[in-house]
Amino acid sequence: MSVKQEHAEIRPLTIAQLPLYADVIRHSFITVAEDFGLTRDNCPNFKSFITDERLAEKFTGLYFPFGYYEKGELIGFASLTGLGDGIYELNDVSVLPGLRHRGAGARLIEFCKEKVKEFGGNKITIGIIEDHTVLKDWYAANGFVHTGVKRFDHLPFTVGFMEWELNI
Repeated sequence: MSVKQEHAEIRPLTIAQLPLYADVIRHSFITVAEDFGLTRDNCPNFKSFITDERLAEKFTGLYFPFGYYEKGELIGFASLTGLGDGIYELNDVSVLPGLRHRGAGARLIEFCKEKVKEFGGNKITIGIIEDHTVLKDWYAANGFVHTGVKRFDHLPFTVGFMEWELNI
């Protein structure tokens, strides 16, 4: 299944397309790394530094990657991972920096909500940098509710958790 909107399309991706979408993820998250002072030294597993090999490991479970194409070019990405009990984790929502603020990210989120419904799920969870208030507000505007925070020893920031739940 794919969704089309005026020269734009969201469609499932395969492991063969991983090098393309890995580049989209890395380029999209480099702005966040710069804004929050994240480096390979202090946060080697942050999305802007993620390796193709690490992304490939996700294909072992219930992993569903989706690409946002505009005029045939991959400019955005999001993935869902099934956690069980109707819960899916949303990861790597990415839009290339020069192409943001035109609705691609919101369309990716809506697409993922529809996929979760299609899969029989009822909840999406996401983790973000808690101090990234612009992003937190954006997710809230897209129907997500802040549910808590957690500090991890291996991360130089606090993780904020948000979720969207299907209203039955």
